[in-house]
Amino acid sequence: MSSDLKPDLDRSWERPEALEADALIERALAEDLPAGDLTSDFLFPEAAEPAPAAGTLPGMGVVARCVAREGGVFCGAPVAEALFAKVDEGVEVSALASEGAVVSKEDVLLELSGPAAAILRAERVLLNFLQRLCGIASWTARWVDELDGIDVVLLDTRKTTPGWRRLEKYAVRTGGGTNHRFDLSDAIMLKDNHSWILRKAGESTLADWVSTLVAASPAAFLQVEVDSREEYLEALEVSGVDSILLDNFPPGDLTWAVEEKRGRDSAVLLEASGGISLENARRIAETGVDRMSVGALTHSAPALDVSLELSEVFILEQEK
Repeated sequence: MSSDLKPDLDRSWERPEALEADALIERALAEDLPAGDLTSDFLFPEAAEPAPAAGTLPGMGVVARCVAREGGVFCGAPVAEALFAKVDEGVEVSALASEGAVVSKEDVLLELSGPAAAILRAERVLLNFLQRLCGIASWTARWVDELDGIDVVLLDTRKTTPGWRRLEKYAVRTGGGTNHRFDLSDAIMLKDNHSWILRKAGESTLADWVSTLVAASPAAFLQVEVDSREEYLEALEVSGVDSILLDNFPPGDLTWAVEEKRGRDSAVLLEASGGISLENARRIAETGVDRMSVGALTHSAPALDVSLELSEVFILEQEK
């Protein structure tokens, strides 16, 4: 990327406080525990006062481990820590795998130690988060491996689960991918529907639209979507465009587009998007495009199988 282009990829969302997971965790807990856990809360009360009921084990603690049931990439320790900070601060969370680490079947990802009721109460919510985040990170890593050795940036999209965008994009980064814009306020993207309305409604040109957008947000990264060779050649000549998104261009047309750009000594970034699968990703990357955006990184990632296993029981220390 030349220095005069406005970077839209410089992100620092790895910090847990930037993930904005708190609200999502609260919703997940409210969904699963609207009136507490009718099993664990009564079998394993934390205190025996005034007198333990028959069939209960008050003051019981456990050690539990989150175990990978298949190989993949670990992602989600900050979310696990945030979850138990809300459920019970008495639960100690220890990550035994680092974020982004490649893990094998039966590897222990996290160890939990604390009140039995609290750990069982949060078990499903914890596993749901881990399976989703590890799944996206693992799926992204497969794409990164497929593109190994090719100078291309693998981007995600805004095709994310509602409410999960920051977490899912964090998982993409953890798996080795790069985040595209986070939201509509993050960058300018003149898409096909914008162009269709403008062309139908008036006599102005792409250059006019870009000029208007640059004047309104001069510091913003600006991308134009095209779906034909004619639209591409027009966009290539317009000043102020940082990137051109080539929508559903077959490999032959992508190669042609790269050659046209190089022939003009243009610094504009070329991004392939649409119709990209794991099977054809390498062929598309080899055309010489700068970037590839793939909605499947988030909307089609399979969950990674993760389970919770109990390994020890102990008596909690009672406050005096």
